[in-house]
Amino acid sequence: MMTWYIDAHIHLSDPAYSQDMEHILTQMRHLRIKACCVSTNMEDSLETIRLAEKDDLVLPFVGIHPEYAGDDLEGMVELIERSHAKLAGIGEIGLDPTYAGNDKHRQSRVFETLLACAERFDKPVSIHSRKALDRILETMTSYDTKRVLIHWFDGNKKQLQKTMDMGFFVSYGPVTVYANDKQALLARTDQSRILVETDGPVRFSRCFEGKSGQVSFIPSIIFCASRIIGKTFDQTASMLEKNSKTFLGA
Repeated sequence: MMTWYIDAHIHLSDPAYSQDMEHILTQMRHLRIKACCVSTNMEDSLETIRLAEKDDLVLPFVGIHPEYAGDDLEGMVELIERSHAKLAGIGEIGLDPTYAGNDKHRQSRVFETLLACAERFDKPVSIHSRKALDRILETMTSYDTKRVLIHWFDGNKKQLQKTMDMGFFVSYGPVTVYANDKQALLARTDQSRILVETDGPVRFSRCFEGKSGQVSFIPSIIFCASRIIGKTFDQTASMLEKNSKTFLGA
């Protein structure tokens, strides 16, 4: 049986992709790529669900990103309650002081409410942790879920070890191809906890020529990871597929 590649975190419901969606879905099928399509607010959560209904290669995650903590939390909870059977997970959720503004408690309320929804419906979560990783790890001790992804892991070695000790997954993206610090973290990561992502439509410089993240970048990230952990490409792809299934509960 051929291996499937999994993009663990991409915003396919973002308007940046809308005009090219048919091409992207065709490309995903040809390359055997499935994508965890994460959402940032109510509007694109609904679009994520619509995309997933159109094509089963799109694995729908809904949630409220910390930048949009003022969004309709009650409505999001109702959406999750109504749609949980068709959801692959909850995300992108988390904390980020960059967007906290004057209401520093709102983000925490949103984050913890949606964590409770994930726990209630036994869904994996995709977490944004920029400048807030210690707070997030502390918060997670109150929740009974191990299917947690700290996406675009950007912590230090001590934080990585704590994340591994808690049994969480971490994902590495296109910058890993050229960033020595990310490569060093990947080398220290428990191989059963590694996932790969693009976080598109974020743009990437260097070898990706400033292009928005595309699912087609995933094989390059897998190749880079295989060199770092000392496995063949096929062995690494198989390992990542297994890890992704464990994360998703598939």
